[in-house]
Amino acid sequence: MNIRSETRVPIYYAAACQTNLPHPSRRSEMAASTARMREMIDHAVIGYAPLFPVKLIVFPEFAHSAPIYLTSRELLEKLAVPIPNEHTEKLQAKAKEFDLFIQSGSLLESDPAWPNMVFNTTCLIGPSGILYKYRKVNPWIPWEVNASPHDLEGYQEELFPVANTPIGKIGVAICYDWLFPEVLRQLTANGAEILLRVSAYMDPFGATDPMDWWTIVNRCRALENMAYVVAANQGASLRNYPPFSWPGGGSS
Repeated sequence: MNIRSETRVPIYYAAACQTNLPHPSRRSEMAASTARMREMIDHAVIGYAPLFPVKLIVFPEFAHSAPIYLTSRELLEKLAVPIPNEHTEKLQAKAKEFDLFIQSGSLLESDPAWPNMVFNTTCLIGPSGILYKYRKVNPWIPWEVNASPHDLEGYQEELFPVANTPIGKIGVAICYDWLFPEVLRQLTANGAEILLRVSAYMDPFGATDPMDWWTIVNRCRALENMAYVVAANQGASLRNYPPFSWPGGGSS
C-alpha cells in the first residue's frame, strides 16, 4: 500500500476510455496503441477543461496488448514486456504534463523473478511514476494462459495494492476479478475509496441487454463497498480482434 499525505482535489472528472485498436502480434507493434492512448488523453483533458479538470483516466484491459496466442511461451517470446517500460514512461509523461493519474490498459508482463510466467498487469501512473502494479488474480480460464500471482508459491508482493493520491485512495481489479466480491472487499479493506475496473467484457454477456452483467456487477460492487467505481471496457470490433468483439461501455 502506498500511503502519502496530500492536499485533496475536491472536484474533478474521471474519463473511462474505450479503445478499438488492432491488437499487436509483436512488441514492435505496441507503440501504435500507446500513441493512440496518448491522443485520447489529450482529447479528454483539453475537451473537458472548460468544465472541470480531468484528473483520472482509465483504459480497458488489453489496450496495450492482448493474449492472442494460445501458450504462455508464445506470449513471452512475442508480446510480454517488463514493467516499467517505454509505454509506461510515455504515459507518465502525459500524467506529468497534465498533473493527473492514469490507469493504464493492461499489458502482458514478463518478470525475471518468474521466468516462465506471463502476467496480465495494469499500472496506476501519476506524475511521479508508477504508484502500483496490479496483476490479474483470476484469469479467465481456459482462454487466458497468464499466471495468477495467488497461485505462485513464495509470492511476496501485495496482491491488492492501494495508492493514496491527491484525488483519493485508488485500487484496481481487472475484468473477471470483479465477479468475485472478495477482491473488491479486500481493496476497500486496504483503504480504497475509488475502485477502478480495467476490462474486456465481451458480448453476449457484456454491456448489452438482456444480460448486461457489466452494469449489474459494477453497481453491485459499488453498493457493497460504498465506494466510487470507474470502469472502462474494450470497444474492439470483430475486425480488430477475431473471434471476439466487445460492446464498449464506461461506468462511473
